[in-house]
Amino acid sequence: MRAFVLNAPGEYAVQEVPVPVAGPGEVVVDVERVGVCGTDVEFFTGEMAYLHQGHCAYPMRPGHEWSGRVSAVGDGVRPGLAGRRVMGDTMLGCGACRRCLRGYQHVCEERQEVGIRGARAGALAEQLVVPAPSLHMLPDAVDPVLGALVEPGGNALRAARAAAPRPGDRALVLGPGTIGLLAAMFLRAAGAEVHLMGSTDSSLAFARELGFEHVWAEGALPDLPFDAVVDASNAAHLPGLALELIEPGGRLVYIGLAGGRSGIDTRALVLKDVTAVGILSASPALDATIRAYASGSVDPRPLVAATVGLDEVGPVLAGDRPRDAGPGPKIHVDPTT
Repeated sequence: MRAFVLNAPGEYAVQEVPVPVAGPGEVVVDVERVGVCGTDVEFFTGEMAYLHQGHCAYPMRPGHEWSGRVSAVGDGVRPGLAGRRVMGDTMLGCGACRRCLRGYQHVCEERQEVGIRGARAGALAEQLVVPAPSLHMLPDAVDPVLGALVEPGGNALRAARAAAPRPGDRALVLGPGTIGLLAAMFLRAAGAEVHLMGSTDSSLAFARELGFEHVWAEGALPDLPFDAVVDASNAAHLPGLALELIEPGGRLVYIGLAGGRSGIDTRALVLKDVTAVGILSASPALDATIRAYASGSVDPRPLVAATVGLDEVGPVLAGDRPRDAGPGPKIHVDPTT
């Protein structure tokens, strides 16, 4: 089968690789859609921290935001899974440690991450092998495009839930990229008055196209009380700004990762009596995200700017925008083309 393989920073190829075989407890999935993520870009540039921490190595096959259909099952897997439309959890815990047993497999010290950490190959290929317990079923209302948006949506839903908005609360999202916009959608669905702050005219204009009225450049942010602030950016100075902007008694949610160390003044955190939450992984919110997409309460389809084939993945990771791409921040891949 054909697969996209990163051999070194900036060095890639679409290669013929062996067709995968499901081992005990595993399934083979025919991949229908894959989302290109900022993590994939960091692998392409060589900046991804896991590379330097020994958690993964080249050559590697990225791709962790995916949807598809089960085509084969291994020993110990119920045959009824064959033919089912699915997406999968990225985080695969060991299943035996204290964290896994307490339901926190997404922060298991020995975890694998599909297409990211360990030796687990990602979804940028015609087929993918994953453990059967990591699968989440997709209803007919969640098509392949929505299915491949469940993983980023789960991260965003967890961020929105951590913000704990009450109807009428004012929430600010810093960074109108894929996760920021998804978080804003979930906050809006919860009844919050949502504001977004970004750094580029194009991202702000797109947020307005999605129906968000309160969209600001950093220097133009109005002096308003914000009951919740979600930092979905990669800017090292914005975690501190989020703390400055939050109302006393409010909730700070940190889901973005800066390229360098960021800092907050914990004295302000204490004196404002603020709750601060960090979010890693969509795992605990995947099923709820699927339900939200199926019901139509959140529709992230406009975020997908273009769908490309495997041969175009390398240029996308290098920063080239596909011809005729729309204004959204997300690029999808159809491995069958």
